[in-house]
Amino acid sequence: MKAIFHHFIFRISQCFRIFSFQGKIALPFLIIAGVLIMLKLPDNRIYPLLIFLITLSFHYRRKDIPFLKNAFIQNWRFIIFIESAFIYLFLLLGNIHYKSDILGLAGLFLITSFSFFYQKTKINVTSNWDFIPNELFEWKCLLRKNTVTAILAYLVIIASSYHISTLIFCGLFALDLFPRLYSDNENKEMLEMYFRKYTLKDKIRKNMKLFNLLFLPVYIGFLILNRENSLLLLCYILFMNLFLVLALTRKYKVYHYKEKTNYFDMGIHLSYFIYTITIIPAIVIIIDNIKSAKENISKYVGN
Repeated sequence: MKAIFHHFIFRISQCFRIFSFQGKIALPFLIIAGVLIMLKLPDNRIYPLLIFLITLSFHYRRKDIPFLKNAFIQNWRFIIFIESAFIYLFLLLGNIHYKSDILGLAGLFLITSFSFFYQKTKINVTSNWDFIPNELFEWKCLLRKNTVTAILAYLVIIASSYHISTLIFCGLFALDLFPRLYSDNENKEMLEMYFRKYTLKDKIRKNMKLFNLLFLPVYIGFLILNRENSLLLLCYILFMNLFLVLALTRKYKVYHYKEKTNYFDMGIHLSYFIYTITIIPAIVIIIDNIKSAKENISKYVGN
C-alpha cells in the first residue's frame, strides 16, 4: 500500500510540474476543463454518456499499462480502477449543471470495470481504407494506424449533432485531427512526384472535399435536430475548414526534406484556433501560407 500511495503522490506532483513548466499543455487543459465545468446540455442524461466516452478514450490511449503491470504486479488493476474512477467523477461532478442520477452511477461502474477486463494483448484492428484515394495519403496513413480510435471518434462526432453545445464541444476535440494529419513530412521524392501531378490548390480542394464528406452526416443530423441553429452550423463548417487549410498550407510553407516533422505544437494550435475564430486573420495567414508554400515546393519540384 505504501508503494501505491507514493505512486499517487507522484501523479499529483507530475500534474503540478506540467502546469508549472509546460504552459503550452496546461493552457488548453485549463480551457477544456473550464468548458466541461460550464457546459450546459439539454438533457441531464447526456452528461454521464459524454464523460464516460472521454474517460474511455483516455483509458484506451494510455501507454503506461505495461509499466504498471511490472511495477505493481499484484495491484496494477487497483491503480487503474482508482485513476479511472477519479477522472470520471472529477469531470462529471465538476460540471455545475449536472444532477446526480442512476446513469452517472452506471457509467462509474462501467468505466471502473475495464480495469478487471483489461486484455493481455492489445487488440489490433486495422483496415486498408481503400475507398480513400492514394493522393490523400495523410488521411490513409493516419486511419490505418488508428482504425479503432478513428471509428469510435467518428461515432462520437456524429452523435454530437444532437445539440449545439455537444457539436461545439466535440468539435474542439476534432481539431486535434489536423495536427495529426499534417505534422509529418513525406520524403522529397514523394513530394516531387505528387506536385508534378497535382497543384497545391488541388491538394487543398481534395482534402476539404474528403473532410466535408466525412462530416456530412454531422451536418445533416444537426440540421434535422436543430433547424433553428442553421447559421451556427455554417459558422462551425467555416471554422473547421479554415483550420484544416491553415494546418495543410503551413505544412508546405515550413517543409524541409531533412525534417521528419514540421513541429505543429500546442502553441501553433492555439494561435491558429484564435485566428480561425476571428476569421479575417485566418484568411490573411492562409493567403501568405499558400504563397510561401508554392515557393517552397518549387525548390523541390522545379519546372
